[in-house]
Order: sequence, then C-alpha cells, then structure tokens
Amino acid sequence: MSARRQVDQAARTDVETLLQALGTTIDPELLVLALTHRSFAHEAGGIPTNERLEFLGDSILGLIVTEHLYRVHADVPEGDLARMRAAIVSQKALSTVATSIGLGEYILLGRGELATGGRRKPSILSDTVEALIGATYLCHGLEPTRAMVTRLVTPLMESAADLGAGLDWKTSLQEAAAAQGKGAPVYEVTGEGPDHARFFTAVVLLDGEAYGTGTGSSKKVAEQEAAQNSYALLVPDPGAPQVGGAGTTTAAPS
Repeated sequence: MSARRQVDQAARTDVETLLQALGTTIDPELLVLALTHRSFAHEAGGIPTNERLEFLGDSILGLIVTEHLYRVHADVPEGDLARMRAAIVSQKALSTVATSIGLGEYILLGRGELATGGRRKPSILSDTVEALIGATYLCHGLEPTRAMVTRLVTPLMESAADLGAGLDWKTSLQEAAAAQGKGAPVYEVTGEGPDHARFFTAVVLLDGEAYGTGTGSSKKVAEQEAAQNSYALLVPDPGAPQVGGAGTTTAAPS
C-alpha cells in the first residue's frame, strides 16, 4: 500500500474508539498528522511528521501537570515537585497511558518500525500522546485540553508523591553519590542507527569508574535507565527501589 493510500486510510479509519478514550474531538487532518511517525514520513518521501505537535504537546502537558502539582501539594518544596512532574511526564508513564487506550494500533509507522514492534515501543507511544495533546490544544484551547490530560494522567498524579527515588533517577543518583563523598555522575552516551531510528547506550561514571548502563531510543531515556541501575548499585540496601527495565547493570567497582 502506498504512503498516500495509508494516510487516506488513516483519515477514514473508525477512530471513534480512540477519540472516546481521549474524551475529545480532533480535526481529521490534525489527527492524522498527530499519528504520523517520522519513520512513516521518511519512507513516504518527507511528508510532515508529528514532531512539531509533539513539541507543542510536551509544553502543554508540562504546564498542566505543573499547575496541578502546585495546587494539590501546597507544602511540597520545589525540588520534590520537579521530581514528581518528571515521573508523571516520563516516557514510561505516558507509554502506559497510551497502551491503556490502544493508541499503538492507530500510529502510522514505516516498514522498519513495524517489523521491530514499533506499535509497542514506549518512545513512540509517549511521543504520540504528546502529539495528540498538541493537536487537542490547537483545536480546542487550554481548558478542554486540561480536562483531557487530567482524565488520562490522574492515576499518575495521584501516585507521584509515593515514588521516592524513582521520581528522577538522575537527581537521586547525584544526591546518593554526594552523600557517599563521590563526584557528580558523568554520562557517556553513544548512538547508532539512522536518524529516524536512533538507538542510544549510556554509561554512568563515578569518579572515573563505570557503574550502571542503560539503553533507549533517546539520550534522555538511556541516561535515566543508566542512573536507575547505578543507583541500585550505590544504594543496595533492602529498602532501595528495585531496578527494572531492559538495561543491563555492571558490578559495582571495588
């Protein structure tokens, strides 16, 4: 099927289930744009992608979540609020939201991404959630978008205060390293693959020695996973948060 036909099909697809899950309506052209991943656009000869909508949606999401946390957690200091926000708008959290509404089935993906399970990739899912937020904002303005975001992420906002170190692994690692008299963590990141399908590996160095590693479709994700794995090595007591995800962990230096 040609790229043009796939776009036309997406525009005609019964997306009512998706829109009902979002609790909104979106202009059909904006909806198709919000669902167009760069891998599809690349194979289609450079048609517009959802990245500009993602950029807009990221800012709108941040504003809505920040205001909610400010109002609800009146006695929480700024640093903790920032960690709570980071957890709520993280790739992992947003991809969970996307999975809960079956978003992956609607995303326009290139053949390469389809072959490698792109409909289930957290990076693609979370980016598309942000693009849909951006599209909703352009169609309806802030308040209807706030209502949609609140419906989708209320469980995340309600649980954010209980996540502890997992709110922001990089900050938690830096604080743990300082408490043990170590220097600030240094992240060495390498990337491979074409521009539309990059893959990154991050290694955390503490005082020049390698600790945890992490992988992901962006530098940010790889660094957070590396920080999480390093934190588990640096703070290995039974009460420490458990390490999860697909990243590998190196043995703590002696």
